[in-house]
Amino acid sequence: MARPDLNLLLALDALLEEGSVVGAARRMHLSPPAMSRTLSRIRDALGDPVFVQVGRKLVPTPKALAMREQVRIALDHAAQVFASDAAVDLASMDRRFNVRATDEFVSIHLGRLLDAMAKEMPRAMLRFSPEGDDIDEEALRSGRIDLFISASRTLGAEIRVQSLFTTTFVGVARAGHPIFDEEITAARFARWEHIHVSRRGKDSGPVDDALQAQGLRRHVALVVPNPYTALFALQDSDLLLSLPRHMARTAQAAGLRLRVFELPAPMETVLLTQAWHPRLDSDPAHRWLRQTIHALCCAIDLHP
Repeated sequence: MARPDLNLLLALDALLEEGSVVGAARRMHLSPPAMSRTLSRIRDALGDPVFVQVGRKLVPTPKALAMREQVRIALDHAAQVFASDAAVDLASMDRRFNVRATDEFVSIHLGRLLDAMAKEMPRAMLRFSPEGDDIDEEALRSGRIDLFISASRTLGAEIRVQSLFTTTFVGVARAGHPIFDEEITAARFARWEHIHVSRRGKDSGPVDDALQAQGLRRHVALVVPNPYTALFALQDSDLLLSLPRHMARTAQAAGLRLRVFELPAPMETVLLTQAWHPRLDSDPAHRWLRQTIHALCCAIDLHP
């Protein structure tokens, strides 16, 4: 194409993110037929089907997947060019942020973050992406996620990382649980059945390592994908749960009939961080999101 239509980049980005003509049309404020015609123009321009129909879903071709990061970077650069000489009006920005975050961050800070967005960037939308099979830094590089909030881990050398807050784990049981009748030793703690929280379905974690160091082993009777399911499962059972201290306090404040106790098996403090790709360093909307999240984490007392 001698003079490419850059609007096709916007349409291609919408199609790659939404995975459907209808969803992309809604995002682009077009009718589905108009979006279908735009997809035909993209196919002609690239000499590739771009998407193929599999059942009721559109599946991107290998070429479309390979172009995903290029398309996102090109649009980010274009946005920075047009914003460079003018004041940025956050209130008028129509942005979608794809965020992959721990349940702990969501339970503690999401309400305050939404309040801040309603005041300063009311047209923006947060979309929390579930943990998938893709590698986290690859998801950041490709633009599938814009921000990654998790326990500190090693990411690609170019990925930007900022510390948010630290947390420790505590034990949680229903009010009236027999474990509170005597001193909670490591042996008594390991004797009861446990709930383990794992998005990937694993049945062991740091608690098991801490118990193993004392020659003990617990029995995990239930594995659930998120802590909310685990907290409600505690209400009518004698299961025990190990949970970040802040989440346990939030559950108590919400009125759940729970008691919290110090774990008899010492565990390391966990540092939570936020990570993003450097191409978003200067993006004003993304910078606002990062700075707001950091300020929220610093402003609230998360200590015991």
